[in-house]
Amino acid sequence: MSPVTQRVALIGSGFIGQVHAANLAAHPGAHLALVCDLDAARAEALAQRYGTRAGRVSEALNRDDIDAVLIASSTPTHADFLAQAAGAGKAVYCEKPIDLSLAKARAVVESLAPLKVPVTVGFNRRFDRSHQQLKQQLQQGAIGAPELIQMVCRASEMPSLEYLRASGGQMRDQAIHFFDLLRFLTGDEVDTVGALGAALAQPALRDFGDVDTSVLIMRLERGALAQLDNTRRTAYGYDERISVVGSQGMLASEPQAMRGATLYQQSGITQPGLFPDWFSRVRDTYYAQLDAFLRHLGGETVADLPGLMDGLQAQAIAEAACESLTSGRFVKVERLA
Repeated sequence: MSPVTQRVALIGSGFIGQVHAANLAAHPGAHLALVCDLDAARAEALAQRYGTRAGRVSEALNRDDIDAVLIASSTPTHADFLAQAAGAGKAVYCEKPIDLSLAKARAVVESLAPLKVPVTVGFNRRFDRSHQQLKQQLQQGAIGAPELIQMVCRASEMPSLEYLRASGGQMRDQAIHFFDLLRFLTGDEVDTVGALGAALAQPALRDFGDVDTSVLIMRLERGALAQLDNTRRTAYGYDERISVVGSQGMLASEPQAMRGATLYQQSGITQPGLFPDWFSRVRDTYYAQLDAFLRHLGGETVADLPGLMDGLQAQAIAEAACESLTSGRFVKVERLA
């Protein structure tokens, strides 16, 4: 039996929009039916690349032959487009975060709850194969109960200041993926968080209260401790890793090399380099989450698919981390999910 083809309208034709457009065009269960963007010329160019047409957001919401809307526009527009699309009865894939304001994100989520419309939030790191295997082995009891979790997210290149000014800050933009991963992997909730941060790679971030280097310590509700370190810039490639220490051993999702074997010689050991940037490392996870979303729309139960409450709770952790950065104190995380 062939999969049901979902007719999808894409809102946003920037970098991530282009990633989603390529994945929609490549997926046998999707039809990229419409591309929307405030920049009409950019939307038209992307639409032509994949043999479809460009149009307005209102068209995406009102057309009966659109089954789902994928929101990949700028972050400040997410919540409004999400509310409009779900209100129109469309299934929604919304990039994270739901909104830069936790209060607005919460209000939108609460308003959509009665609609029972399928919505997923773009936490694609859940679909990394190594992270998923770690979760599976944790669930099987391979190392007993988690006691200490260490997470690393070190991007290779500093984004532009223009991007960073609109991103909501390192906690809401970068670290939020790992707040979600922590909940996803452990099945536990973050109780308190403490954060230290500094603008070391790009001092201009201080002008708008952001950081590019940070260390966080978190206590989970069942007692485990977690540490996360983030940086916006390394000198050696993209570095993402997770280790979980339990009562019976340790599980680790290690940094992944881009290519090649390790060379051992008397003069020393030469190892292959890491992926040069974050997207090279996580490219496949975008397709994997899209695939899971489409399978869910086709009637399949997909356990790992992050929903609205997952998006909201990860954002609540990010808000507590921001407060801790400012106050220098541990902050209790509001429990929303």
